Amino acid sequence: MFTTKTFLGALLVMTVGVTAIPVALADTVALNPDHPDRHVVVRGDTLWGISARFLRDPWKWPEVWQINPDIQNPHRIYPGDVVFLTMKDGQPVLQVQPGPAHPRSSERLPEELLAESSSSEETVRTPALPVVRLSPQVRVAGIEAAIPTIPMDIIAPFLLRARVVTQEEMNHAPYVVSLEEGRVSSGMGQKAYVRNLADNVGTQFGVFHQTVAYRNPGAKKEDVLGYEALQVADARVERFGDPATIMLTASYRETLLGDRLLPVGLDEVSPFLLPRAYDRATPGKIIAVVDGVSRIGQYQVVALNLGANDGVEPGHVFVINQSGTLVRDTIQPVRNGEAVMLPEERAGLLIVFRSFARVSYALIVKAEKEIRLYDAVVAP
Repeated sequence: MFTTKTFLGALLVMTVGVTAIPVALADTVALNPDHPDRHVVVRGDTLWGISARFLRDPWKWPEVWQINPDIQNPHRIYPGDVVFLTMKDGQPVLQVQPGPAHPRSSERLPEELLAESSSSEETVRTPALPVVRLSPQVRVAGIEAAIPTIPMDIIAPFLLRARVVTQEEMNHAPYVVSLEEGRVSSGMGQKAYVRNLADNVGTQFGVFHQTVAYRNPGAKKEDVLGYEALQVADARVERFGDPATIMLTASYRETLLGDRLLPVGLDEVSPFLLPRAYDRATPGKIIAVVDGVSRIGQYQVVALNLGANDGVEPGHVFVINQSGTLVRDTIQPVRNGEAVMLPEERAGLLIVFRSFARVSYALIVKAEKEIRLYDAVVAP
């Protein structure tokens, strides 16, 4: 379960002071022509969205943040905080004034809890009047969670229950050979029987269903970059053996014969990404989009044919270039009917939030034109 505790526990560690981010780096940063002077952070804001209000290139925001001494981490910005723009040595600087929901000190307040004083009543009656004695107590109440870099409600399913695996991984993973009472599908509270499960690998697993095969455009059927595996259930081993017995403790989709068991909870993913430009010249392509649509808009999740093997990491930003279309030259008689490929045109921006060996998941954060399957992605 992806809780607030998970969010805060996965924060990128960046302890800085007022001048820890050099302002001199800002010489390449351009302001958004319509930028405001200040912005009050509200619930639902993202770091990317706030930066886009002020900067032409939002991924350059780390270069112009000045951190107030009350803020120990530039990713910990809360609803009610005020982000405002100033100039320092001729360069733009973003500063943050903490609002009332901001935990002022990690030593005085836990990161996720706010202790508020309240009272409990102990009534002692006398023959004349009742006497009420008030004794102080501590009541624990939640505070506002720090805002994430990009919308978590959109990418959460891909942080929690989707991963890219190889065919070899799936082939060697334990598999569901039968379901309780001969069912063709099962859900929470039902048993399943699994083969190929060693007795020294723990007792908690995710049940995964292999879905989409990711390939390069025009690649042969056997040339697969990886397979999307969707988690359909949580499982607990009740008895080892061949087959082993598992109990489905939670269900997200139906568990089917042939589904595989994979370890879960091994790779924490932070919602507080550090946006930065991809620093290699390797071009890539959008090779898949959620729901199988061919035309893509803002805040849709896509898969890229670049991954960790290509130096792609969570937080990397790419420019999306709309693929050029093929037209016929009908102007010059001597060239009548000749095919001409038009150049690529910039269509938007995306940010990678999860990277595997040869495939990455990314979120479209800006759509300037229509974006299509197999459009190119390049370093900005």
